[in-house]
This record gives sequence, C-alpha cells and structure tokens, in this order.
Amino acid sequence: MTEAAVTLLSINAAEPQALRIGERLTRTGHFKRARSGDVLIGIDGIAGDFIADMKHHGGLDQALYLYSKADMDWWSEQLQRPLEPGFFGENLTLSHWWPELRIGDQLHLGDLVLEITAPRIPCSTLAARVGDSRFAKAFVKAERCGAYARVLKEGTVCAGQTVVVTPGDSAYPSINEVFRYCHSKGLNPTFLRRLLAAPLAEKMRAEMEQKLVRAEQQTQPLPGL
Repeated sequence: MTEAAVTLLSINAAEPQALRIGERLTRTGHFKRARSGDVLIGIDGIAGDFIADMKHHGGLDQALYLYSKADMDWWSEQLQRPLEPGFFGENLTLSHWWPELRIGDQLHLGDLVLEITAPRIPCSTLAARVGDSRFAKAFVKAERCGAYARVLKEGTVCAGQTVVVTPGDSAYPSINEVFRYCHSKGLNPTFLRRLLAAPLAEKMRAEMEQKLVRAEQQTQPLPGL
C-alpha cells in the first residue's frame, strides 16, 4: 500500500493573550488560530505571530513549530476532548509524520523550503494551556514532541498543500532520539558528537556543546595512566 502524502492542514499564528501559570499572570503566544488563504512565511516565520519567550522559542533556527494531526488525535483520546489545530502552539499542522522525523530533513511546499532543527521541549506554559500542571511529564513520556524548523527559502503557502520531504543524512539523530537524550541524566559523548554534526538549532547547539565539554572531561584518563 502506498503511504499517504503528508499534507499541510493548517497555518496558525497568535495574538498575545493572558495566561495564568501557577500564581503568575503572563502573556503568551501559545493560543494560535488558523489563518485562511495564502500565508507568506518569511525567514523568521509568520508575520505577526507573537512569541513571548524568545529565550526558548522563536529565532531563525526555530522560526516555525510543526505538529501532526495524527499526534493531536492521539492526545485528544488521552485528554478526552477535541483539539483544534494550533492547540499545541504549532505554526504548521501536518497530517502526519514520515517514517523517521530527523534533524536535517527538508520540507518543500511550493517555493517554501524548511529544515528540521530540534524537538520541542515541554514547559510550564504548555502545561497551563492544557490545564494540568503534570502535563509536561506526560508529554515527555509520550514522545510526541513535534519539531522546530528553520526557513531555508521563503514562500507563500495555503492549507491543503502537499509536503514533499527530502530526508536528511541518515547519520543525523531522529527527533525522538534527541528528545529522549534531552530528558536523560547521563552524558554520552558519542551521541553528542553525532548530534552536533547535524544542522541543529543554535539554542540547543550551545547547550549540547557545553554537555560535550563536561562529557569529555569525565572520560579523560587520569594523569600518569
């Protein structure tokens, strides 16, 4: 049976909106809504899409967050409620993922070209959006994290377009491998070198370079041995 083509189902962006996280009231761009018609996606993402936490989100290497309806349908069953496109704060809702979602995979939608750069790491904002302070742990356990992408070539897209996927180098880690490693306690210099050879998002790259330094320090032989 021929595998169904990956389809762009929705293009989502947000105005700033208030959200209470514990005792703190903040502004967030997590409440994304579908945009209709043709949408221009520039090098830094969708114009007018509000991003509150630029330390962890946004930037050229995380210009867009992608999630799949297949994963949303799974979560809908777990949470026992319907979920609309944009619920997880994603900019692009795709029908499903291809067999191995990997750092360095490229997506072509007409003129638009994207490159997968990093998994999404759950935070308190996501938990507050779901309405469950324990949700981040469930998100980690489920390994349905979605992925960030950089824009290699700007273009205009609309819902219903087919996504043509060019797989990245098979030596690069999959998104789930990276996600799993980010939530592990050990330091693995072999995996870190493999990861840093991939076109990883700069924010995560800086963190992983620091981990590699610590890992190499731990594995160096003692003087005189």
